[in-house]
Amino acid sequence: MATIDAAVVINAPVDKVWDVVSDIDNEPKFWKGTKSIRNISKDGNTIIREVTIAFKDSKCMQTITLQPKERIFAEFTEGIINGTKTIQLIPEGEKTRLEAIWDMKLSGVMGMFTGMVKKHIKSGTEQALEAIKQEIEKP
Repeated sequence: MATIDAAVVINAPVDKVWDVVSDIDNEPKFWKGTKSIRNISKDGNTIIREVTIAFKDSKCMQTITLQPKERIFAEFTEGIINGTKTIQLIPEGEKTRLEAIWDMKLSGVMGMFTGMVKKHIKSGTEQALEAIKQEIEKP
């Protein structure tokens, strides 16, 4: 498994950050590797969805669990990616530390490319966190 860890400190309280990151249908706006999302079902804070990723327009199934104002846990259950992505919000006074942690590998034959793809996912994650920060901090 490849672990990817990235973080950014946002000049805004947790409530404001949560309002943006918990709008998971808006994910393609910030996460350039996510092309589209199709929600399958929702039960409370658990959402099952199909995600089309930029890598060869591959489709992945995800189970998303929202833990309000703390974390978003995405488990890849089917498709080219196996593993998890966790978005955590950590209050730091009037600021919020936003962390993204991936624990993933590519499935099947694609597994041999996990290391190479890891660089792209890390770069995309850093860009996404910065775009979220800019969105929240804009006047």
